[in-house]
Amino acid sequence: MKNIKNFTLAMATISTLFLSGCSSDDDFSTTEEEPIENTQLSGSLQSDRILIASEQYTLTGPYLVKAGAKLTIPAGTTIISQVGTDRYIAVEQGGKIDIQGTSSNPVVMRSANNNTGDWGGLLLCGKATTTEGINVTGEVGGLIYGGNDDADNSGSIKYLIIRGAGAQINSESQYNGLTLYAVGSGTQIENVAVIDGADDGIEFFGGTVSATNLYFENNEDDSVDWTEGWSGTITNTYILNNGSSFSTAIEGDGDNNNPSFVNLTAVNTSSPGSGIAFQFKKESGGTFTNIQLTGYGTNVDMKDDGPLQNIVVNGTPLSTPEDEVFNGTPVDISGWDWIHN
Repeated sequence: MKNIKNFTLAMATISTLFLSGCSSDDDFSTTEEEPIENTQLSGSLQSDRILIASEQYTLTGPYLVKAGAKLTIPAGTTIISQVGTDRYIAVEQGGKIDIQGTSSNPVVMRSANNNTGDWGGLLLCGKATTTEGINVTGEVGGLIYGGNDDADNSGSIKYLIIRGAGAQINSESQYNGLTLYAVGSGTQIENVAVIDGADDGIEFFGGTVSATNLYFENNEDDSVDWTEGWSGTITNTYILNNGSSFSTAIEGDGDNNNPSFVNLTAVNTSSPGSGIAFQFKKESGGTFTNIQLTGYGTNVDMKDDGPLQNIVVNGTPLSTPEDEVFNGTPVDISGWDWIHN
């Protein structure tokens, strides 16, 4: 009987010590596994999402940032698109994008092999004015754009490189590297490069957005294109054509809402003495300050015989298409590390 009591007492003591040890948060804890990041981008983004800095993502289909959602892309992030006509990133009306690249660590969007025309690029849809009206249907995926809010904000794009865009949309149209549908002046765009595109580097469809520090290299159509009454300003633009043939460095089309270019350098070394630097269609024009054009056969082409006085260079309306006013100071890109890197 005594042995049984001693055994029972010993077991009770052990149990008490065990339970006492388990009750301490310092000595015993459980951990939950963190969810694995989905690096495949496609479908609709309905709420805010922050990608992982310096991570590599694969674009497998249209990726649509819906109204009320914001896509944040930190510095150093790479998005590699599969080859295809429906591979693009689009920010719909009311959605936002926040690209947070830096000079030493830009955000890169490209295809796997960097070939020209592999994918569809980046598209933003805003609520600013366009000569096409309100709630216009774009040629890509039925995207809607246009309104009456010229201060509309689609987010911020800083230090972004886009390569190899320009896939076919249909038999007559191709994607641009960066497409801006009625994007408002509340949107920030600075330090963007578009390289090796099969169509335009950047195209504005109306809107009031401005941009700073743009670099374009070997885009096969126009490096900068606008239509539908875009009225913003681009400051510091460098255009280089040193590879295959191209259409123009700059093309304006449609009504003239007088966009502005301050400090623009365009260089043609692919076929010196040929090609068109600036082409204006219909009534289009603009105001240009400090422009340098090198290596083009034609400086200004008024394709539809529009009013030459709609083109103002260094404060004076152009008097002849080949007026010698395009010999300004070149844009210095030696400090644009995000391109050289």
